[in-house]
Amino acid sequence: MAIKKNELYSSLWASCDELRGGMDASQYKDYVLTLLFMKYVSDKYKGDPYGMIVVPKGASFDDMIAAKNDKEIGDKLNKIIGSLAEENDLKGVIDVADFNDEDKLGKGKEMVDRLTKLVGIFQGLDLTGNRADGDDLLGDAYEYLMRHFATESGKSKGQFYTPSEVSQILAKVVGIQNNTPQDATVYDPTCGSGSLLLKASNEAPRGLSIFGQEMDNATSALARMNMILHNNATAKIWKGNTLADPQWKDGANKLKTFDFAVANPPFSNKNWTSGLNPLNDPYGRFTWGTPPEKNGDYTFLLHIITSLKSTGKGAVILPHGVLFRGNAEANIRQNLIKQGYIKGIIGLPANLFYGTGIPACIIVIDKEHAQKAAVHFGEALQGERPLIEGHGNDVKNNQTHITGRSIFMIDASKGFIKDGNKNRLRSQDIHKIVDVFNKGLELERFSRLVTIDEIAKNDYNLNIPRYIDSSEPEDLHDLSAHLQGGIPNRDIDALAHYWQVFPSIRATLFGRNPELPARDGYSHCMIDASKVKASILAHSEFKDFASRSLLPFKAWIKQAALTEISLGDSPKELIHDISESLLAAYANSELLSKYDIYQILMDYWSDTLQDDVYVLVQDDWQAGKTLRELVSAKGEKLKETPDLIINKKKYKAELIPPSLIVARYFAAEQTKLDALQIKQDEATQALETYLEENATSGTGSEDGLLADALNDKDKITKVSVAARLKLATDKAEIAALKQATKLFTYDANAKKAVKEAQEILDVAVFKQYPHLSIDEIKTLIVNDKWLATLQANIIAEIERVTQQMANRVKELEERYSTPLPTLTKSVETLSDKVAGHLKAMGLEWTL
Repeated sequence: MAIKKNELYSSLWASCDELRGGMDASQYKDYVLTLLFMKYVSDKYKGDPYGMIVVPKGASFDDMIAAKNDKEIGDKLNKIIGSLAEENDLKGVIDVADFNDEDKLGKGKEMVDRLTKLVGIFQGLDLTGNRADGDDLLGDAYEYLMRHFATESGKSKGQFYTPSEVSQILAKVVGIQNNTPQDATVYDPTCGSGSLLLKASNEAPRGLSIFGQEMDNATSALARMNMILHNNATAKIWKGNTLADPQWKDGANKLKTFDFAVANPPFSNKNWTSGLNPLNDPYGRFTWGTPPEKNGDYTFLLHIITSLKSTGKGAVILPHGVLFRGNAEANIRQNLIKQGYIKGIIGLPANLFYGTGIPACIIVIDKEHAQKAAVHFGEALQGERPLIEGHGNDVKNNQTHITGRSIFMIDASKGFIKDGNKNRLRSQDIHKIVDVFNKGLELERFSRLVTIDEIAKNDYNLNIPRYIDSSEPEDLHDLSAHLQGGIPNRDIDALAHYWQVFPSIRATLFGRNPELPARDGYSHCMIDASKVKASILAHSEFKDFASRSLLPFKAWIKQAALTEISLGDSPKELIHDISESLLAAYANSELLSKYDIYQILMDYWSDTLQDDVYVLVQDDWQAGKTLRELVSAKGEKLKETPDLIINKKKYKAELIPPSLIVARYFAAEQTKLDALQIKQDEATQALETYLEENATSGTGSEDGLLADALNDKDKITKVSVAARLKLATDKAEIAALKQATKLFTYDANAKKAVKEAQEILDVAVFKQYPHLSIDEIKTLIVNDKWLATLQANIIAEIERVTQQMANRVKELEERYSTPLPTLTKSVETLSDKVAGHLKAMGLEWTL
C-alpha cells in the first residue's frame, strides 16, 4: 500500500519533534533531511547495480536499523552515512550533520534513545513505491520540510528556502516553452536549497540542464540532496561566493552564459563588495552602472543579465526599492530600461518570505527581444550594448522619442491568504498572475502595459502604484439621502453586474415608496434589510442562476473522466489537466470567478484528492476495499484516528470512509440508529434537567430534594442516588430519588441501545468492504466522495456571491433608512419623555 502524502508528512514532522530542544530548526534540518535521503536511496536503489545512487554494503538504512539501541549508535550512523557519501561523491553533502554530537543530541542514554526513536520513525516508512512516473512525492516532502524549517528558523535563517508558490511564478513567466529542449540550461547564482531551479526545470517537457551556485556550504548540500530526491542527480551545484568567485565561466574573464536564469538573491546585501572590486570587474558585469556599496540588490540583477545568452531570459526576486530608489540605482535602472532588457514587473504581497517581511517584486528579463526594443542613442557600440548615458557619451541633449516599447506591470499585492504569521499565495493567485503576464492581459486595478514614453516622463521610476491604482473605489455617502431619505440610484447602478443576471430581483428590492415623496435619482428598498438574503435565495431568477452555474461543473465531470484513472498515471499531470479544464469551463460564467472555482478544486486536491489519486495510481481501484489495521508501538498513542473499531481492533479506511458505505448500503439501519440517538439525547437531557432542578431549592442554597445525593465531587450519580435512597426517610426526597433512579436507568438503556446498534452497523460496514466491486468502488470514491464534495463547495460559492450582493443592499438600506428629519423628530420625542419623567420626580428646570 502506497504511503499517503499526509501520512508521510506527519511522520517526518514527528522526527523533528525528537530533535527540538537541543538545537534550532536551521540545525536539526540537516539531521532530518539526511535520514530522509538515506531512507529513500536505500529503499529505491539498494541492490540495483544500475541505480543512480550506489548503496554499498554496510551503508544502507538497514544498517542504521541494526544500530538502534547500540551505545555507539551516533558513531555508527556517521560511518554508514560516510560510506554512502564516499561511494557516490557526496562528501560534504550528506555527511554535514554529526550524529555523534553530544552537545546537540545529548550524552549517553539520552543520545541512544533519541537516535533510536529517530531511526524508528523513518523505519516505518516504505518509500519503495512512491514515485509514479513524473512525480516526486519525496521531493514534495522535502519541500514541505523546508517550508517548516524556514518558518521555525526565523528571520536570520529563512533565506535557504524560496516559498514554493513564488518559485512556481518565476518558473512559469521566465519563458520556458513546451518545446524547450532538455539541453537548454537554467541557472541560479544564489540557488539556496534549489527549489527555484527544480520548478523551472519542471516547466520543460523533459527537464532542463541545471546549474547553480550557493555560498553557504550547508545550504549547497541541501540543494544537492534536493536534486537527487527530485531525480535530478546530474544537476551541477557549486559552492562559493557567486559575486566574488563565480564558478561558472567560459575562460578566465568571461562568465558562462545560460538560456534561462531564476534567482531569489539576499535582499539589500551590505557586503556585496567583499572580495570584489566593481571598478575593475574582469567579467564586465557593471557596464550599466555600479550599485551602491551598501546595497547589492542590482549587483545580482547585473550578474544575471551578464550570465544570459543573447537570447536568454530571466526572472529575479528583488525588494520593491529597486523600482524607485535614486542615485546610482536610478542610473542603472534607466540604462536597463533604455536597453530594453526589462520585459515585465510583478509586484508581490508583503510578508511572503521567511527572511524578511518587506514586499518584493519579480523582474522579468528578456535579452532575446531587447535589441529590437532598445533605444539607440547616438552611434551604438559594436556588439550588443549601445552607448548610453553615463558610459562615455553625453547624450543628455538627444531628443529620442521612444515608441512601440513597453514594460508589462502587474500589481498582485492584494491576492493572498494569511498562513500563521506569514502571507501565502493561493493556487488561484499564482494562476491569475501567470495567465495575465503570459497573455499580456490588461485588467483594471491589476495589470497594465506601460509605454517607455510614460516611464520616461516619470524619470524612469518603476514604482508600480504610479502606473496601476489597485485601491478599491471609495464608498461615498450621499448627504442628500441622509437628509431626505432614499438610496442613490448611482449606488444601485454600481451593482450592474448583478442586475444583468437578476433584473427582476432589482425590481423586487428597489422601487418607489408611495408613502414618501418621489425624488429623481433616488429609490427605496422595498424589503426589510433582515429579509433581503432570504428574498434573493427564494427568487426564481436566483434559482435559475444557481442551476445554470452548475452546468459547467456537470460538463467538466464528463471531460475529467475521473473513473478512468489507472495504474501508472501521473497525479501531477492529472491535476493539471482537470484543473485547467475546470478553469476553462467557468471562463465565461456569470458572476462567478473562474479562479475562485479553480481554488475550490485545488484546495480539495491538497486536502484529500491528491492522497487518494496517489494511492489509485500505485495500487489501483481495488485499494478502495482496504481497511488498514492501526497498531501503535508499546506505550505510544496512535497517530491516526480509527474509522472503525471491530472487536477492539482499530481500522483506517484507505479511500472510502465508512459513512459513504453507510449512506449507500445501510441507509435504513442508519435511520434507525439516528432515531435511537434522538431517544438517547432526550433521555440524557431529561436526566440532566431533573438533577439540576432538584440539586438546589432554586434560591442557590444546596437544600434541594437531591442535595444529599451529591457525592464528594459535587456530582449526583446513579451510585450516590442508590446510597442516599437507603438512608432517606422524607417521602418527598424518596420520591425524587426514585425518579432520579428511573431516569438514570432510561439514560443507560438508551445509551446501550445506541452502542449495540452502532456496533451491529459497524460490523455490517466492515463486512461490506471486501465485497465491493470495482464499479461500486468507483461510484463511492468519484461520485459520493469527490464530486459530491466539490459540488457542495461550488454551491457554497454561488451562495457566497449572492451574499455579497445581499450585504451591499442591506448596507445601503440601513445607511439611508432613517433620514435626518426622522432622527430629529425621534430625538425630540425622547427628550420630551425624559423631561416628563424628570418632572414626575420633582426635577424640573427651564432654559
